[in-house]
Amino acid sequence: MPTDITTPSIPMKLVVTGGAGYVGSVCAARLLEAGHEVTVVDDLSTGHADAVPDGARFVQGDAAEVAGTLLADGFDGVLHFAAKSLVGESMQDPGSYWRGNVLNSLRLLDAMRTHGTPRLVFSSTAATYGEPESSPIPESATAAPTNTYGATKLAIDHAITSYARAHGLAAVSLRYFNVAGAYGRFGERHTTETHLIPLVLQVATGERDQVQIYGDDYPTGDGTAVRDYIHVADLADAHLLALARARPGEHQIFNLGNGTGFSVREVIDACREVTGHPIPAVVAQRRAGDPAVLVASSEQARERLGWKPQRTELVDIVADAWRFAQERKATGRA
Repeated sequence: MPTDITTPSIPMKLVVTGGAGYVGSVCAARLLEAGHEVTVVDDLSTGHADAVPDGARFVQGDAAEVAGTLLADGFDGVLHFAAKSLVGESMQDPGSYWRGNVLNSLRLLDAMRTHGTPRLVFSSTAATYGEPESSPIPESATAAPTNTYGATKLAIDHAITSYARAHGLAAVSLRYFNVAGAYGRFGERHTTETHLIPLVLQVATGERDQVQIYGDDYPTGDGTAVRDYIHVADLADAHLLALARARPGEHQIFNLGNGTGFSVREVIDACREVTGHPIPAVVAQRRAGDPAVLVASSEQARERLGWKPQRTELVDIVADAWRFAQERKATGRA
C-alpha cells in the first residue's frame, strides 16, 4: 500500500456525484487533499450544501442531467455516490429507486461515453448479496439482494460491466458494509436515520429516550446481530486507490470492510464507554430478513488495491462519530 495516498502521482480532474452527502463529502475532501481538482454535483435532496469541501466547485442539480453537459468540459473520471439508499423506502416505493438509481446511472454512463470520460468508481453496497450462505463474504458470493435498494445497485453493477466491455470504460465498484465515524467537519447527518451508531448516539445527545435491539436470540456470542463497521475515512481512501488502479475495458468489484464483526450490544457498550451515558436499550422482535452475521472479506481489496483499513477499533470509530454529533448539536446544524 502506498505510504501516503494524499500525495498524488497524477492529479486528475474529477466529478463527484452526491458529494454533499456523508460518504461523498469525505471522499471529495480526501481527493482535494491528494491534489485532485474536484467538482461536486448534488441535488441536495439528502445532502447539505455546507458539506461540500472547501476548494471544490459545486454544481447543484440532478447528477445525470448535470453530467450530461458538465462532462463536455473534459474530465478524467467520475466517482458516483448519488443514490436513494433507504431499504424500507425502496420496498414501499420501488419505482422511485429504479428510476432514481438505475435510470440515472445509465444516463450518467451514456454521458461519460459521449464525452470520453475514461474512469468510474461506483459506490455499491453489500446489500447486493442479500442473505449470504457464509461469512466473511467474498466477491464470489452469490448476489441475491432481498430488497429493491440492493437490486438496483446490482443492476447498476451489471450495466457498468457491459459498458466496460463494450466501450473500454475503466471501472471499479466498491461494495461496502456499515460505514461509520467522521472526518474533520464531515459526518453522518441524515434526515431519516437508520444506522445503528448515530441512532445510539442520539440517546446520548438527548434526541431519543432509548435504543432498540432487534432480536437477542441470534446464534452469536451475545445473541445480537453482528455487523462489519468501516470508518468513513478508510472507505474514502479505498476510492482514491480504486481511481488510480482502474483499468480500461475492465470492471473490478471489491468488498470493503473492517474484517471484524461487532454485535449490536458491543456497539451500544462502545457508545456508553465513549459518551459516559447509560444509553437505555430495549429488546424488540427481530426484523424480517436480518441475517445473524454480515462481515466482509476484503482480501481482494488488500491484494489488488493495496488497501488496508487504518481505523479498525470500534471505540475509535464511535469517538469520531460522537465528536461530530456533539459539534452538530452545538452548532444546530440539521
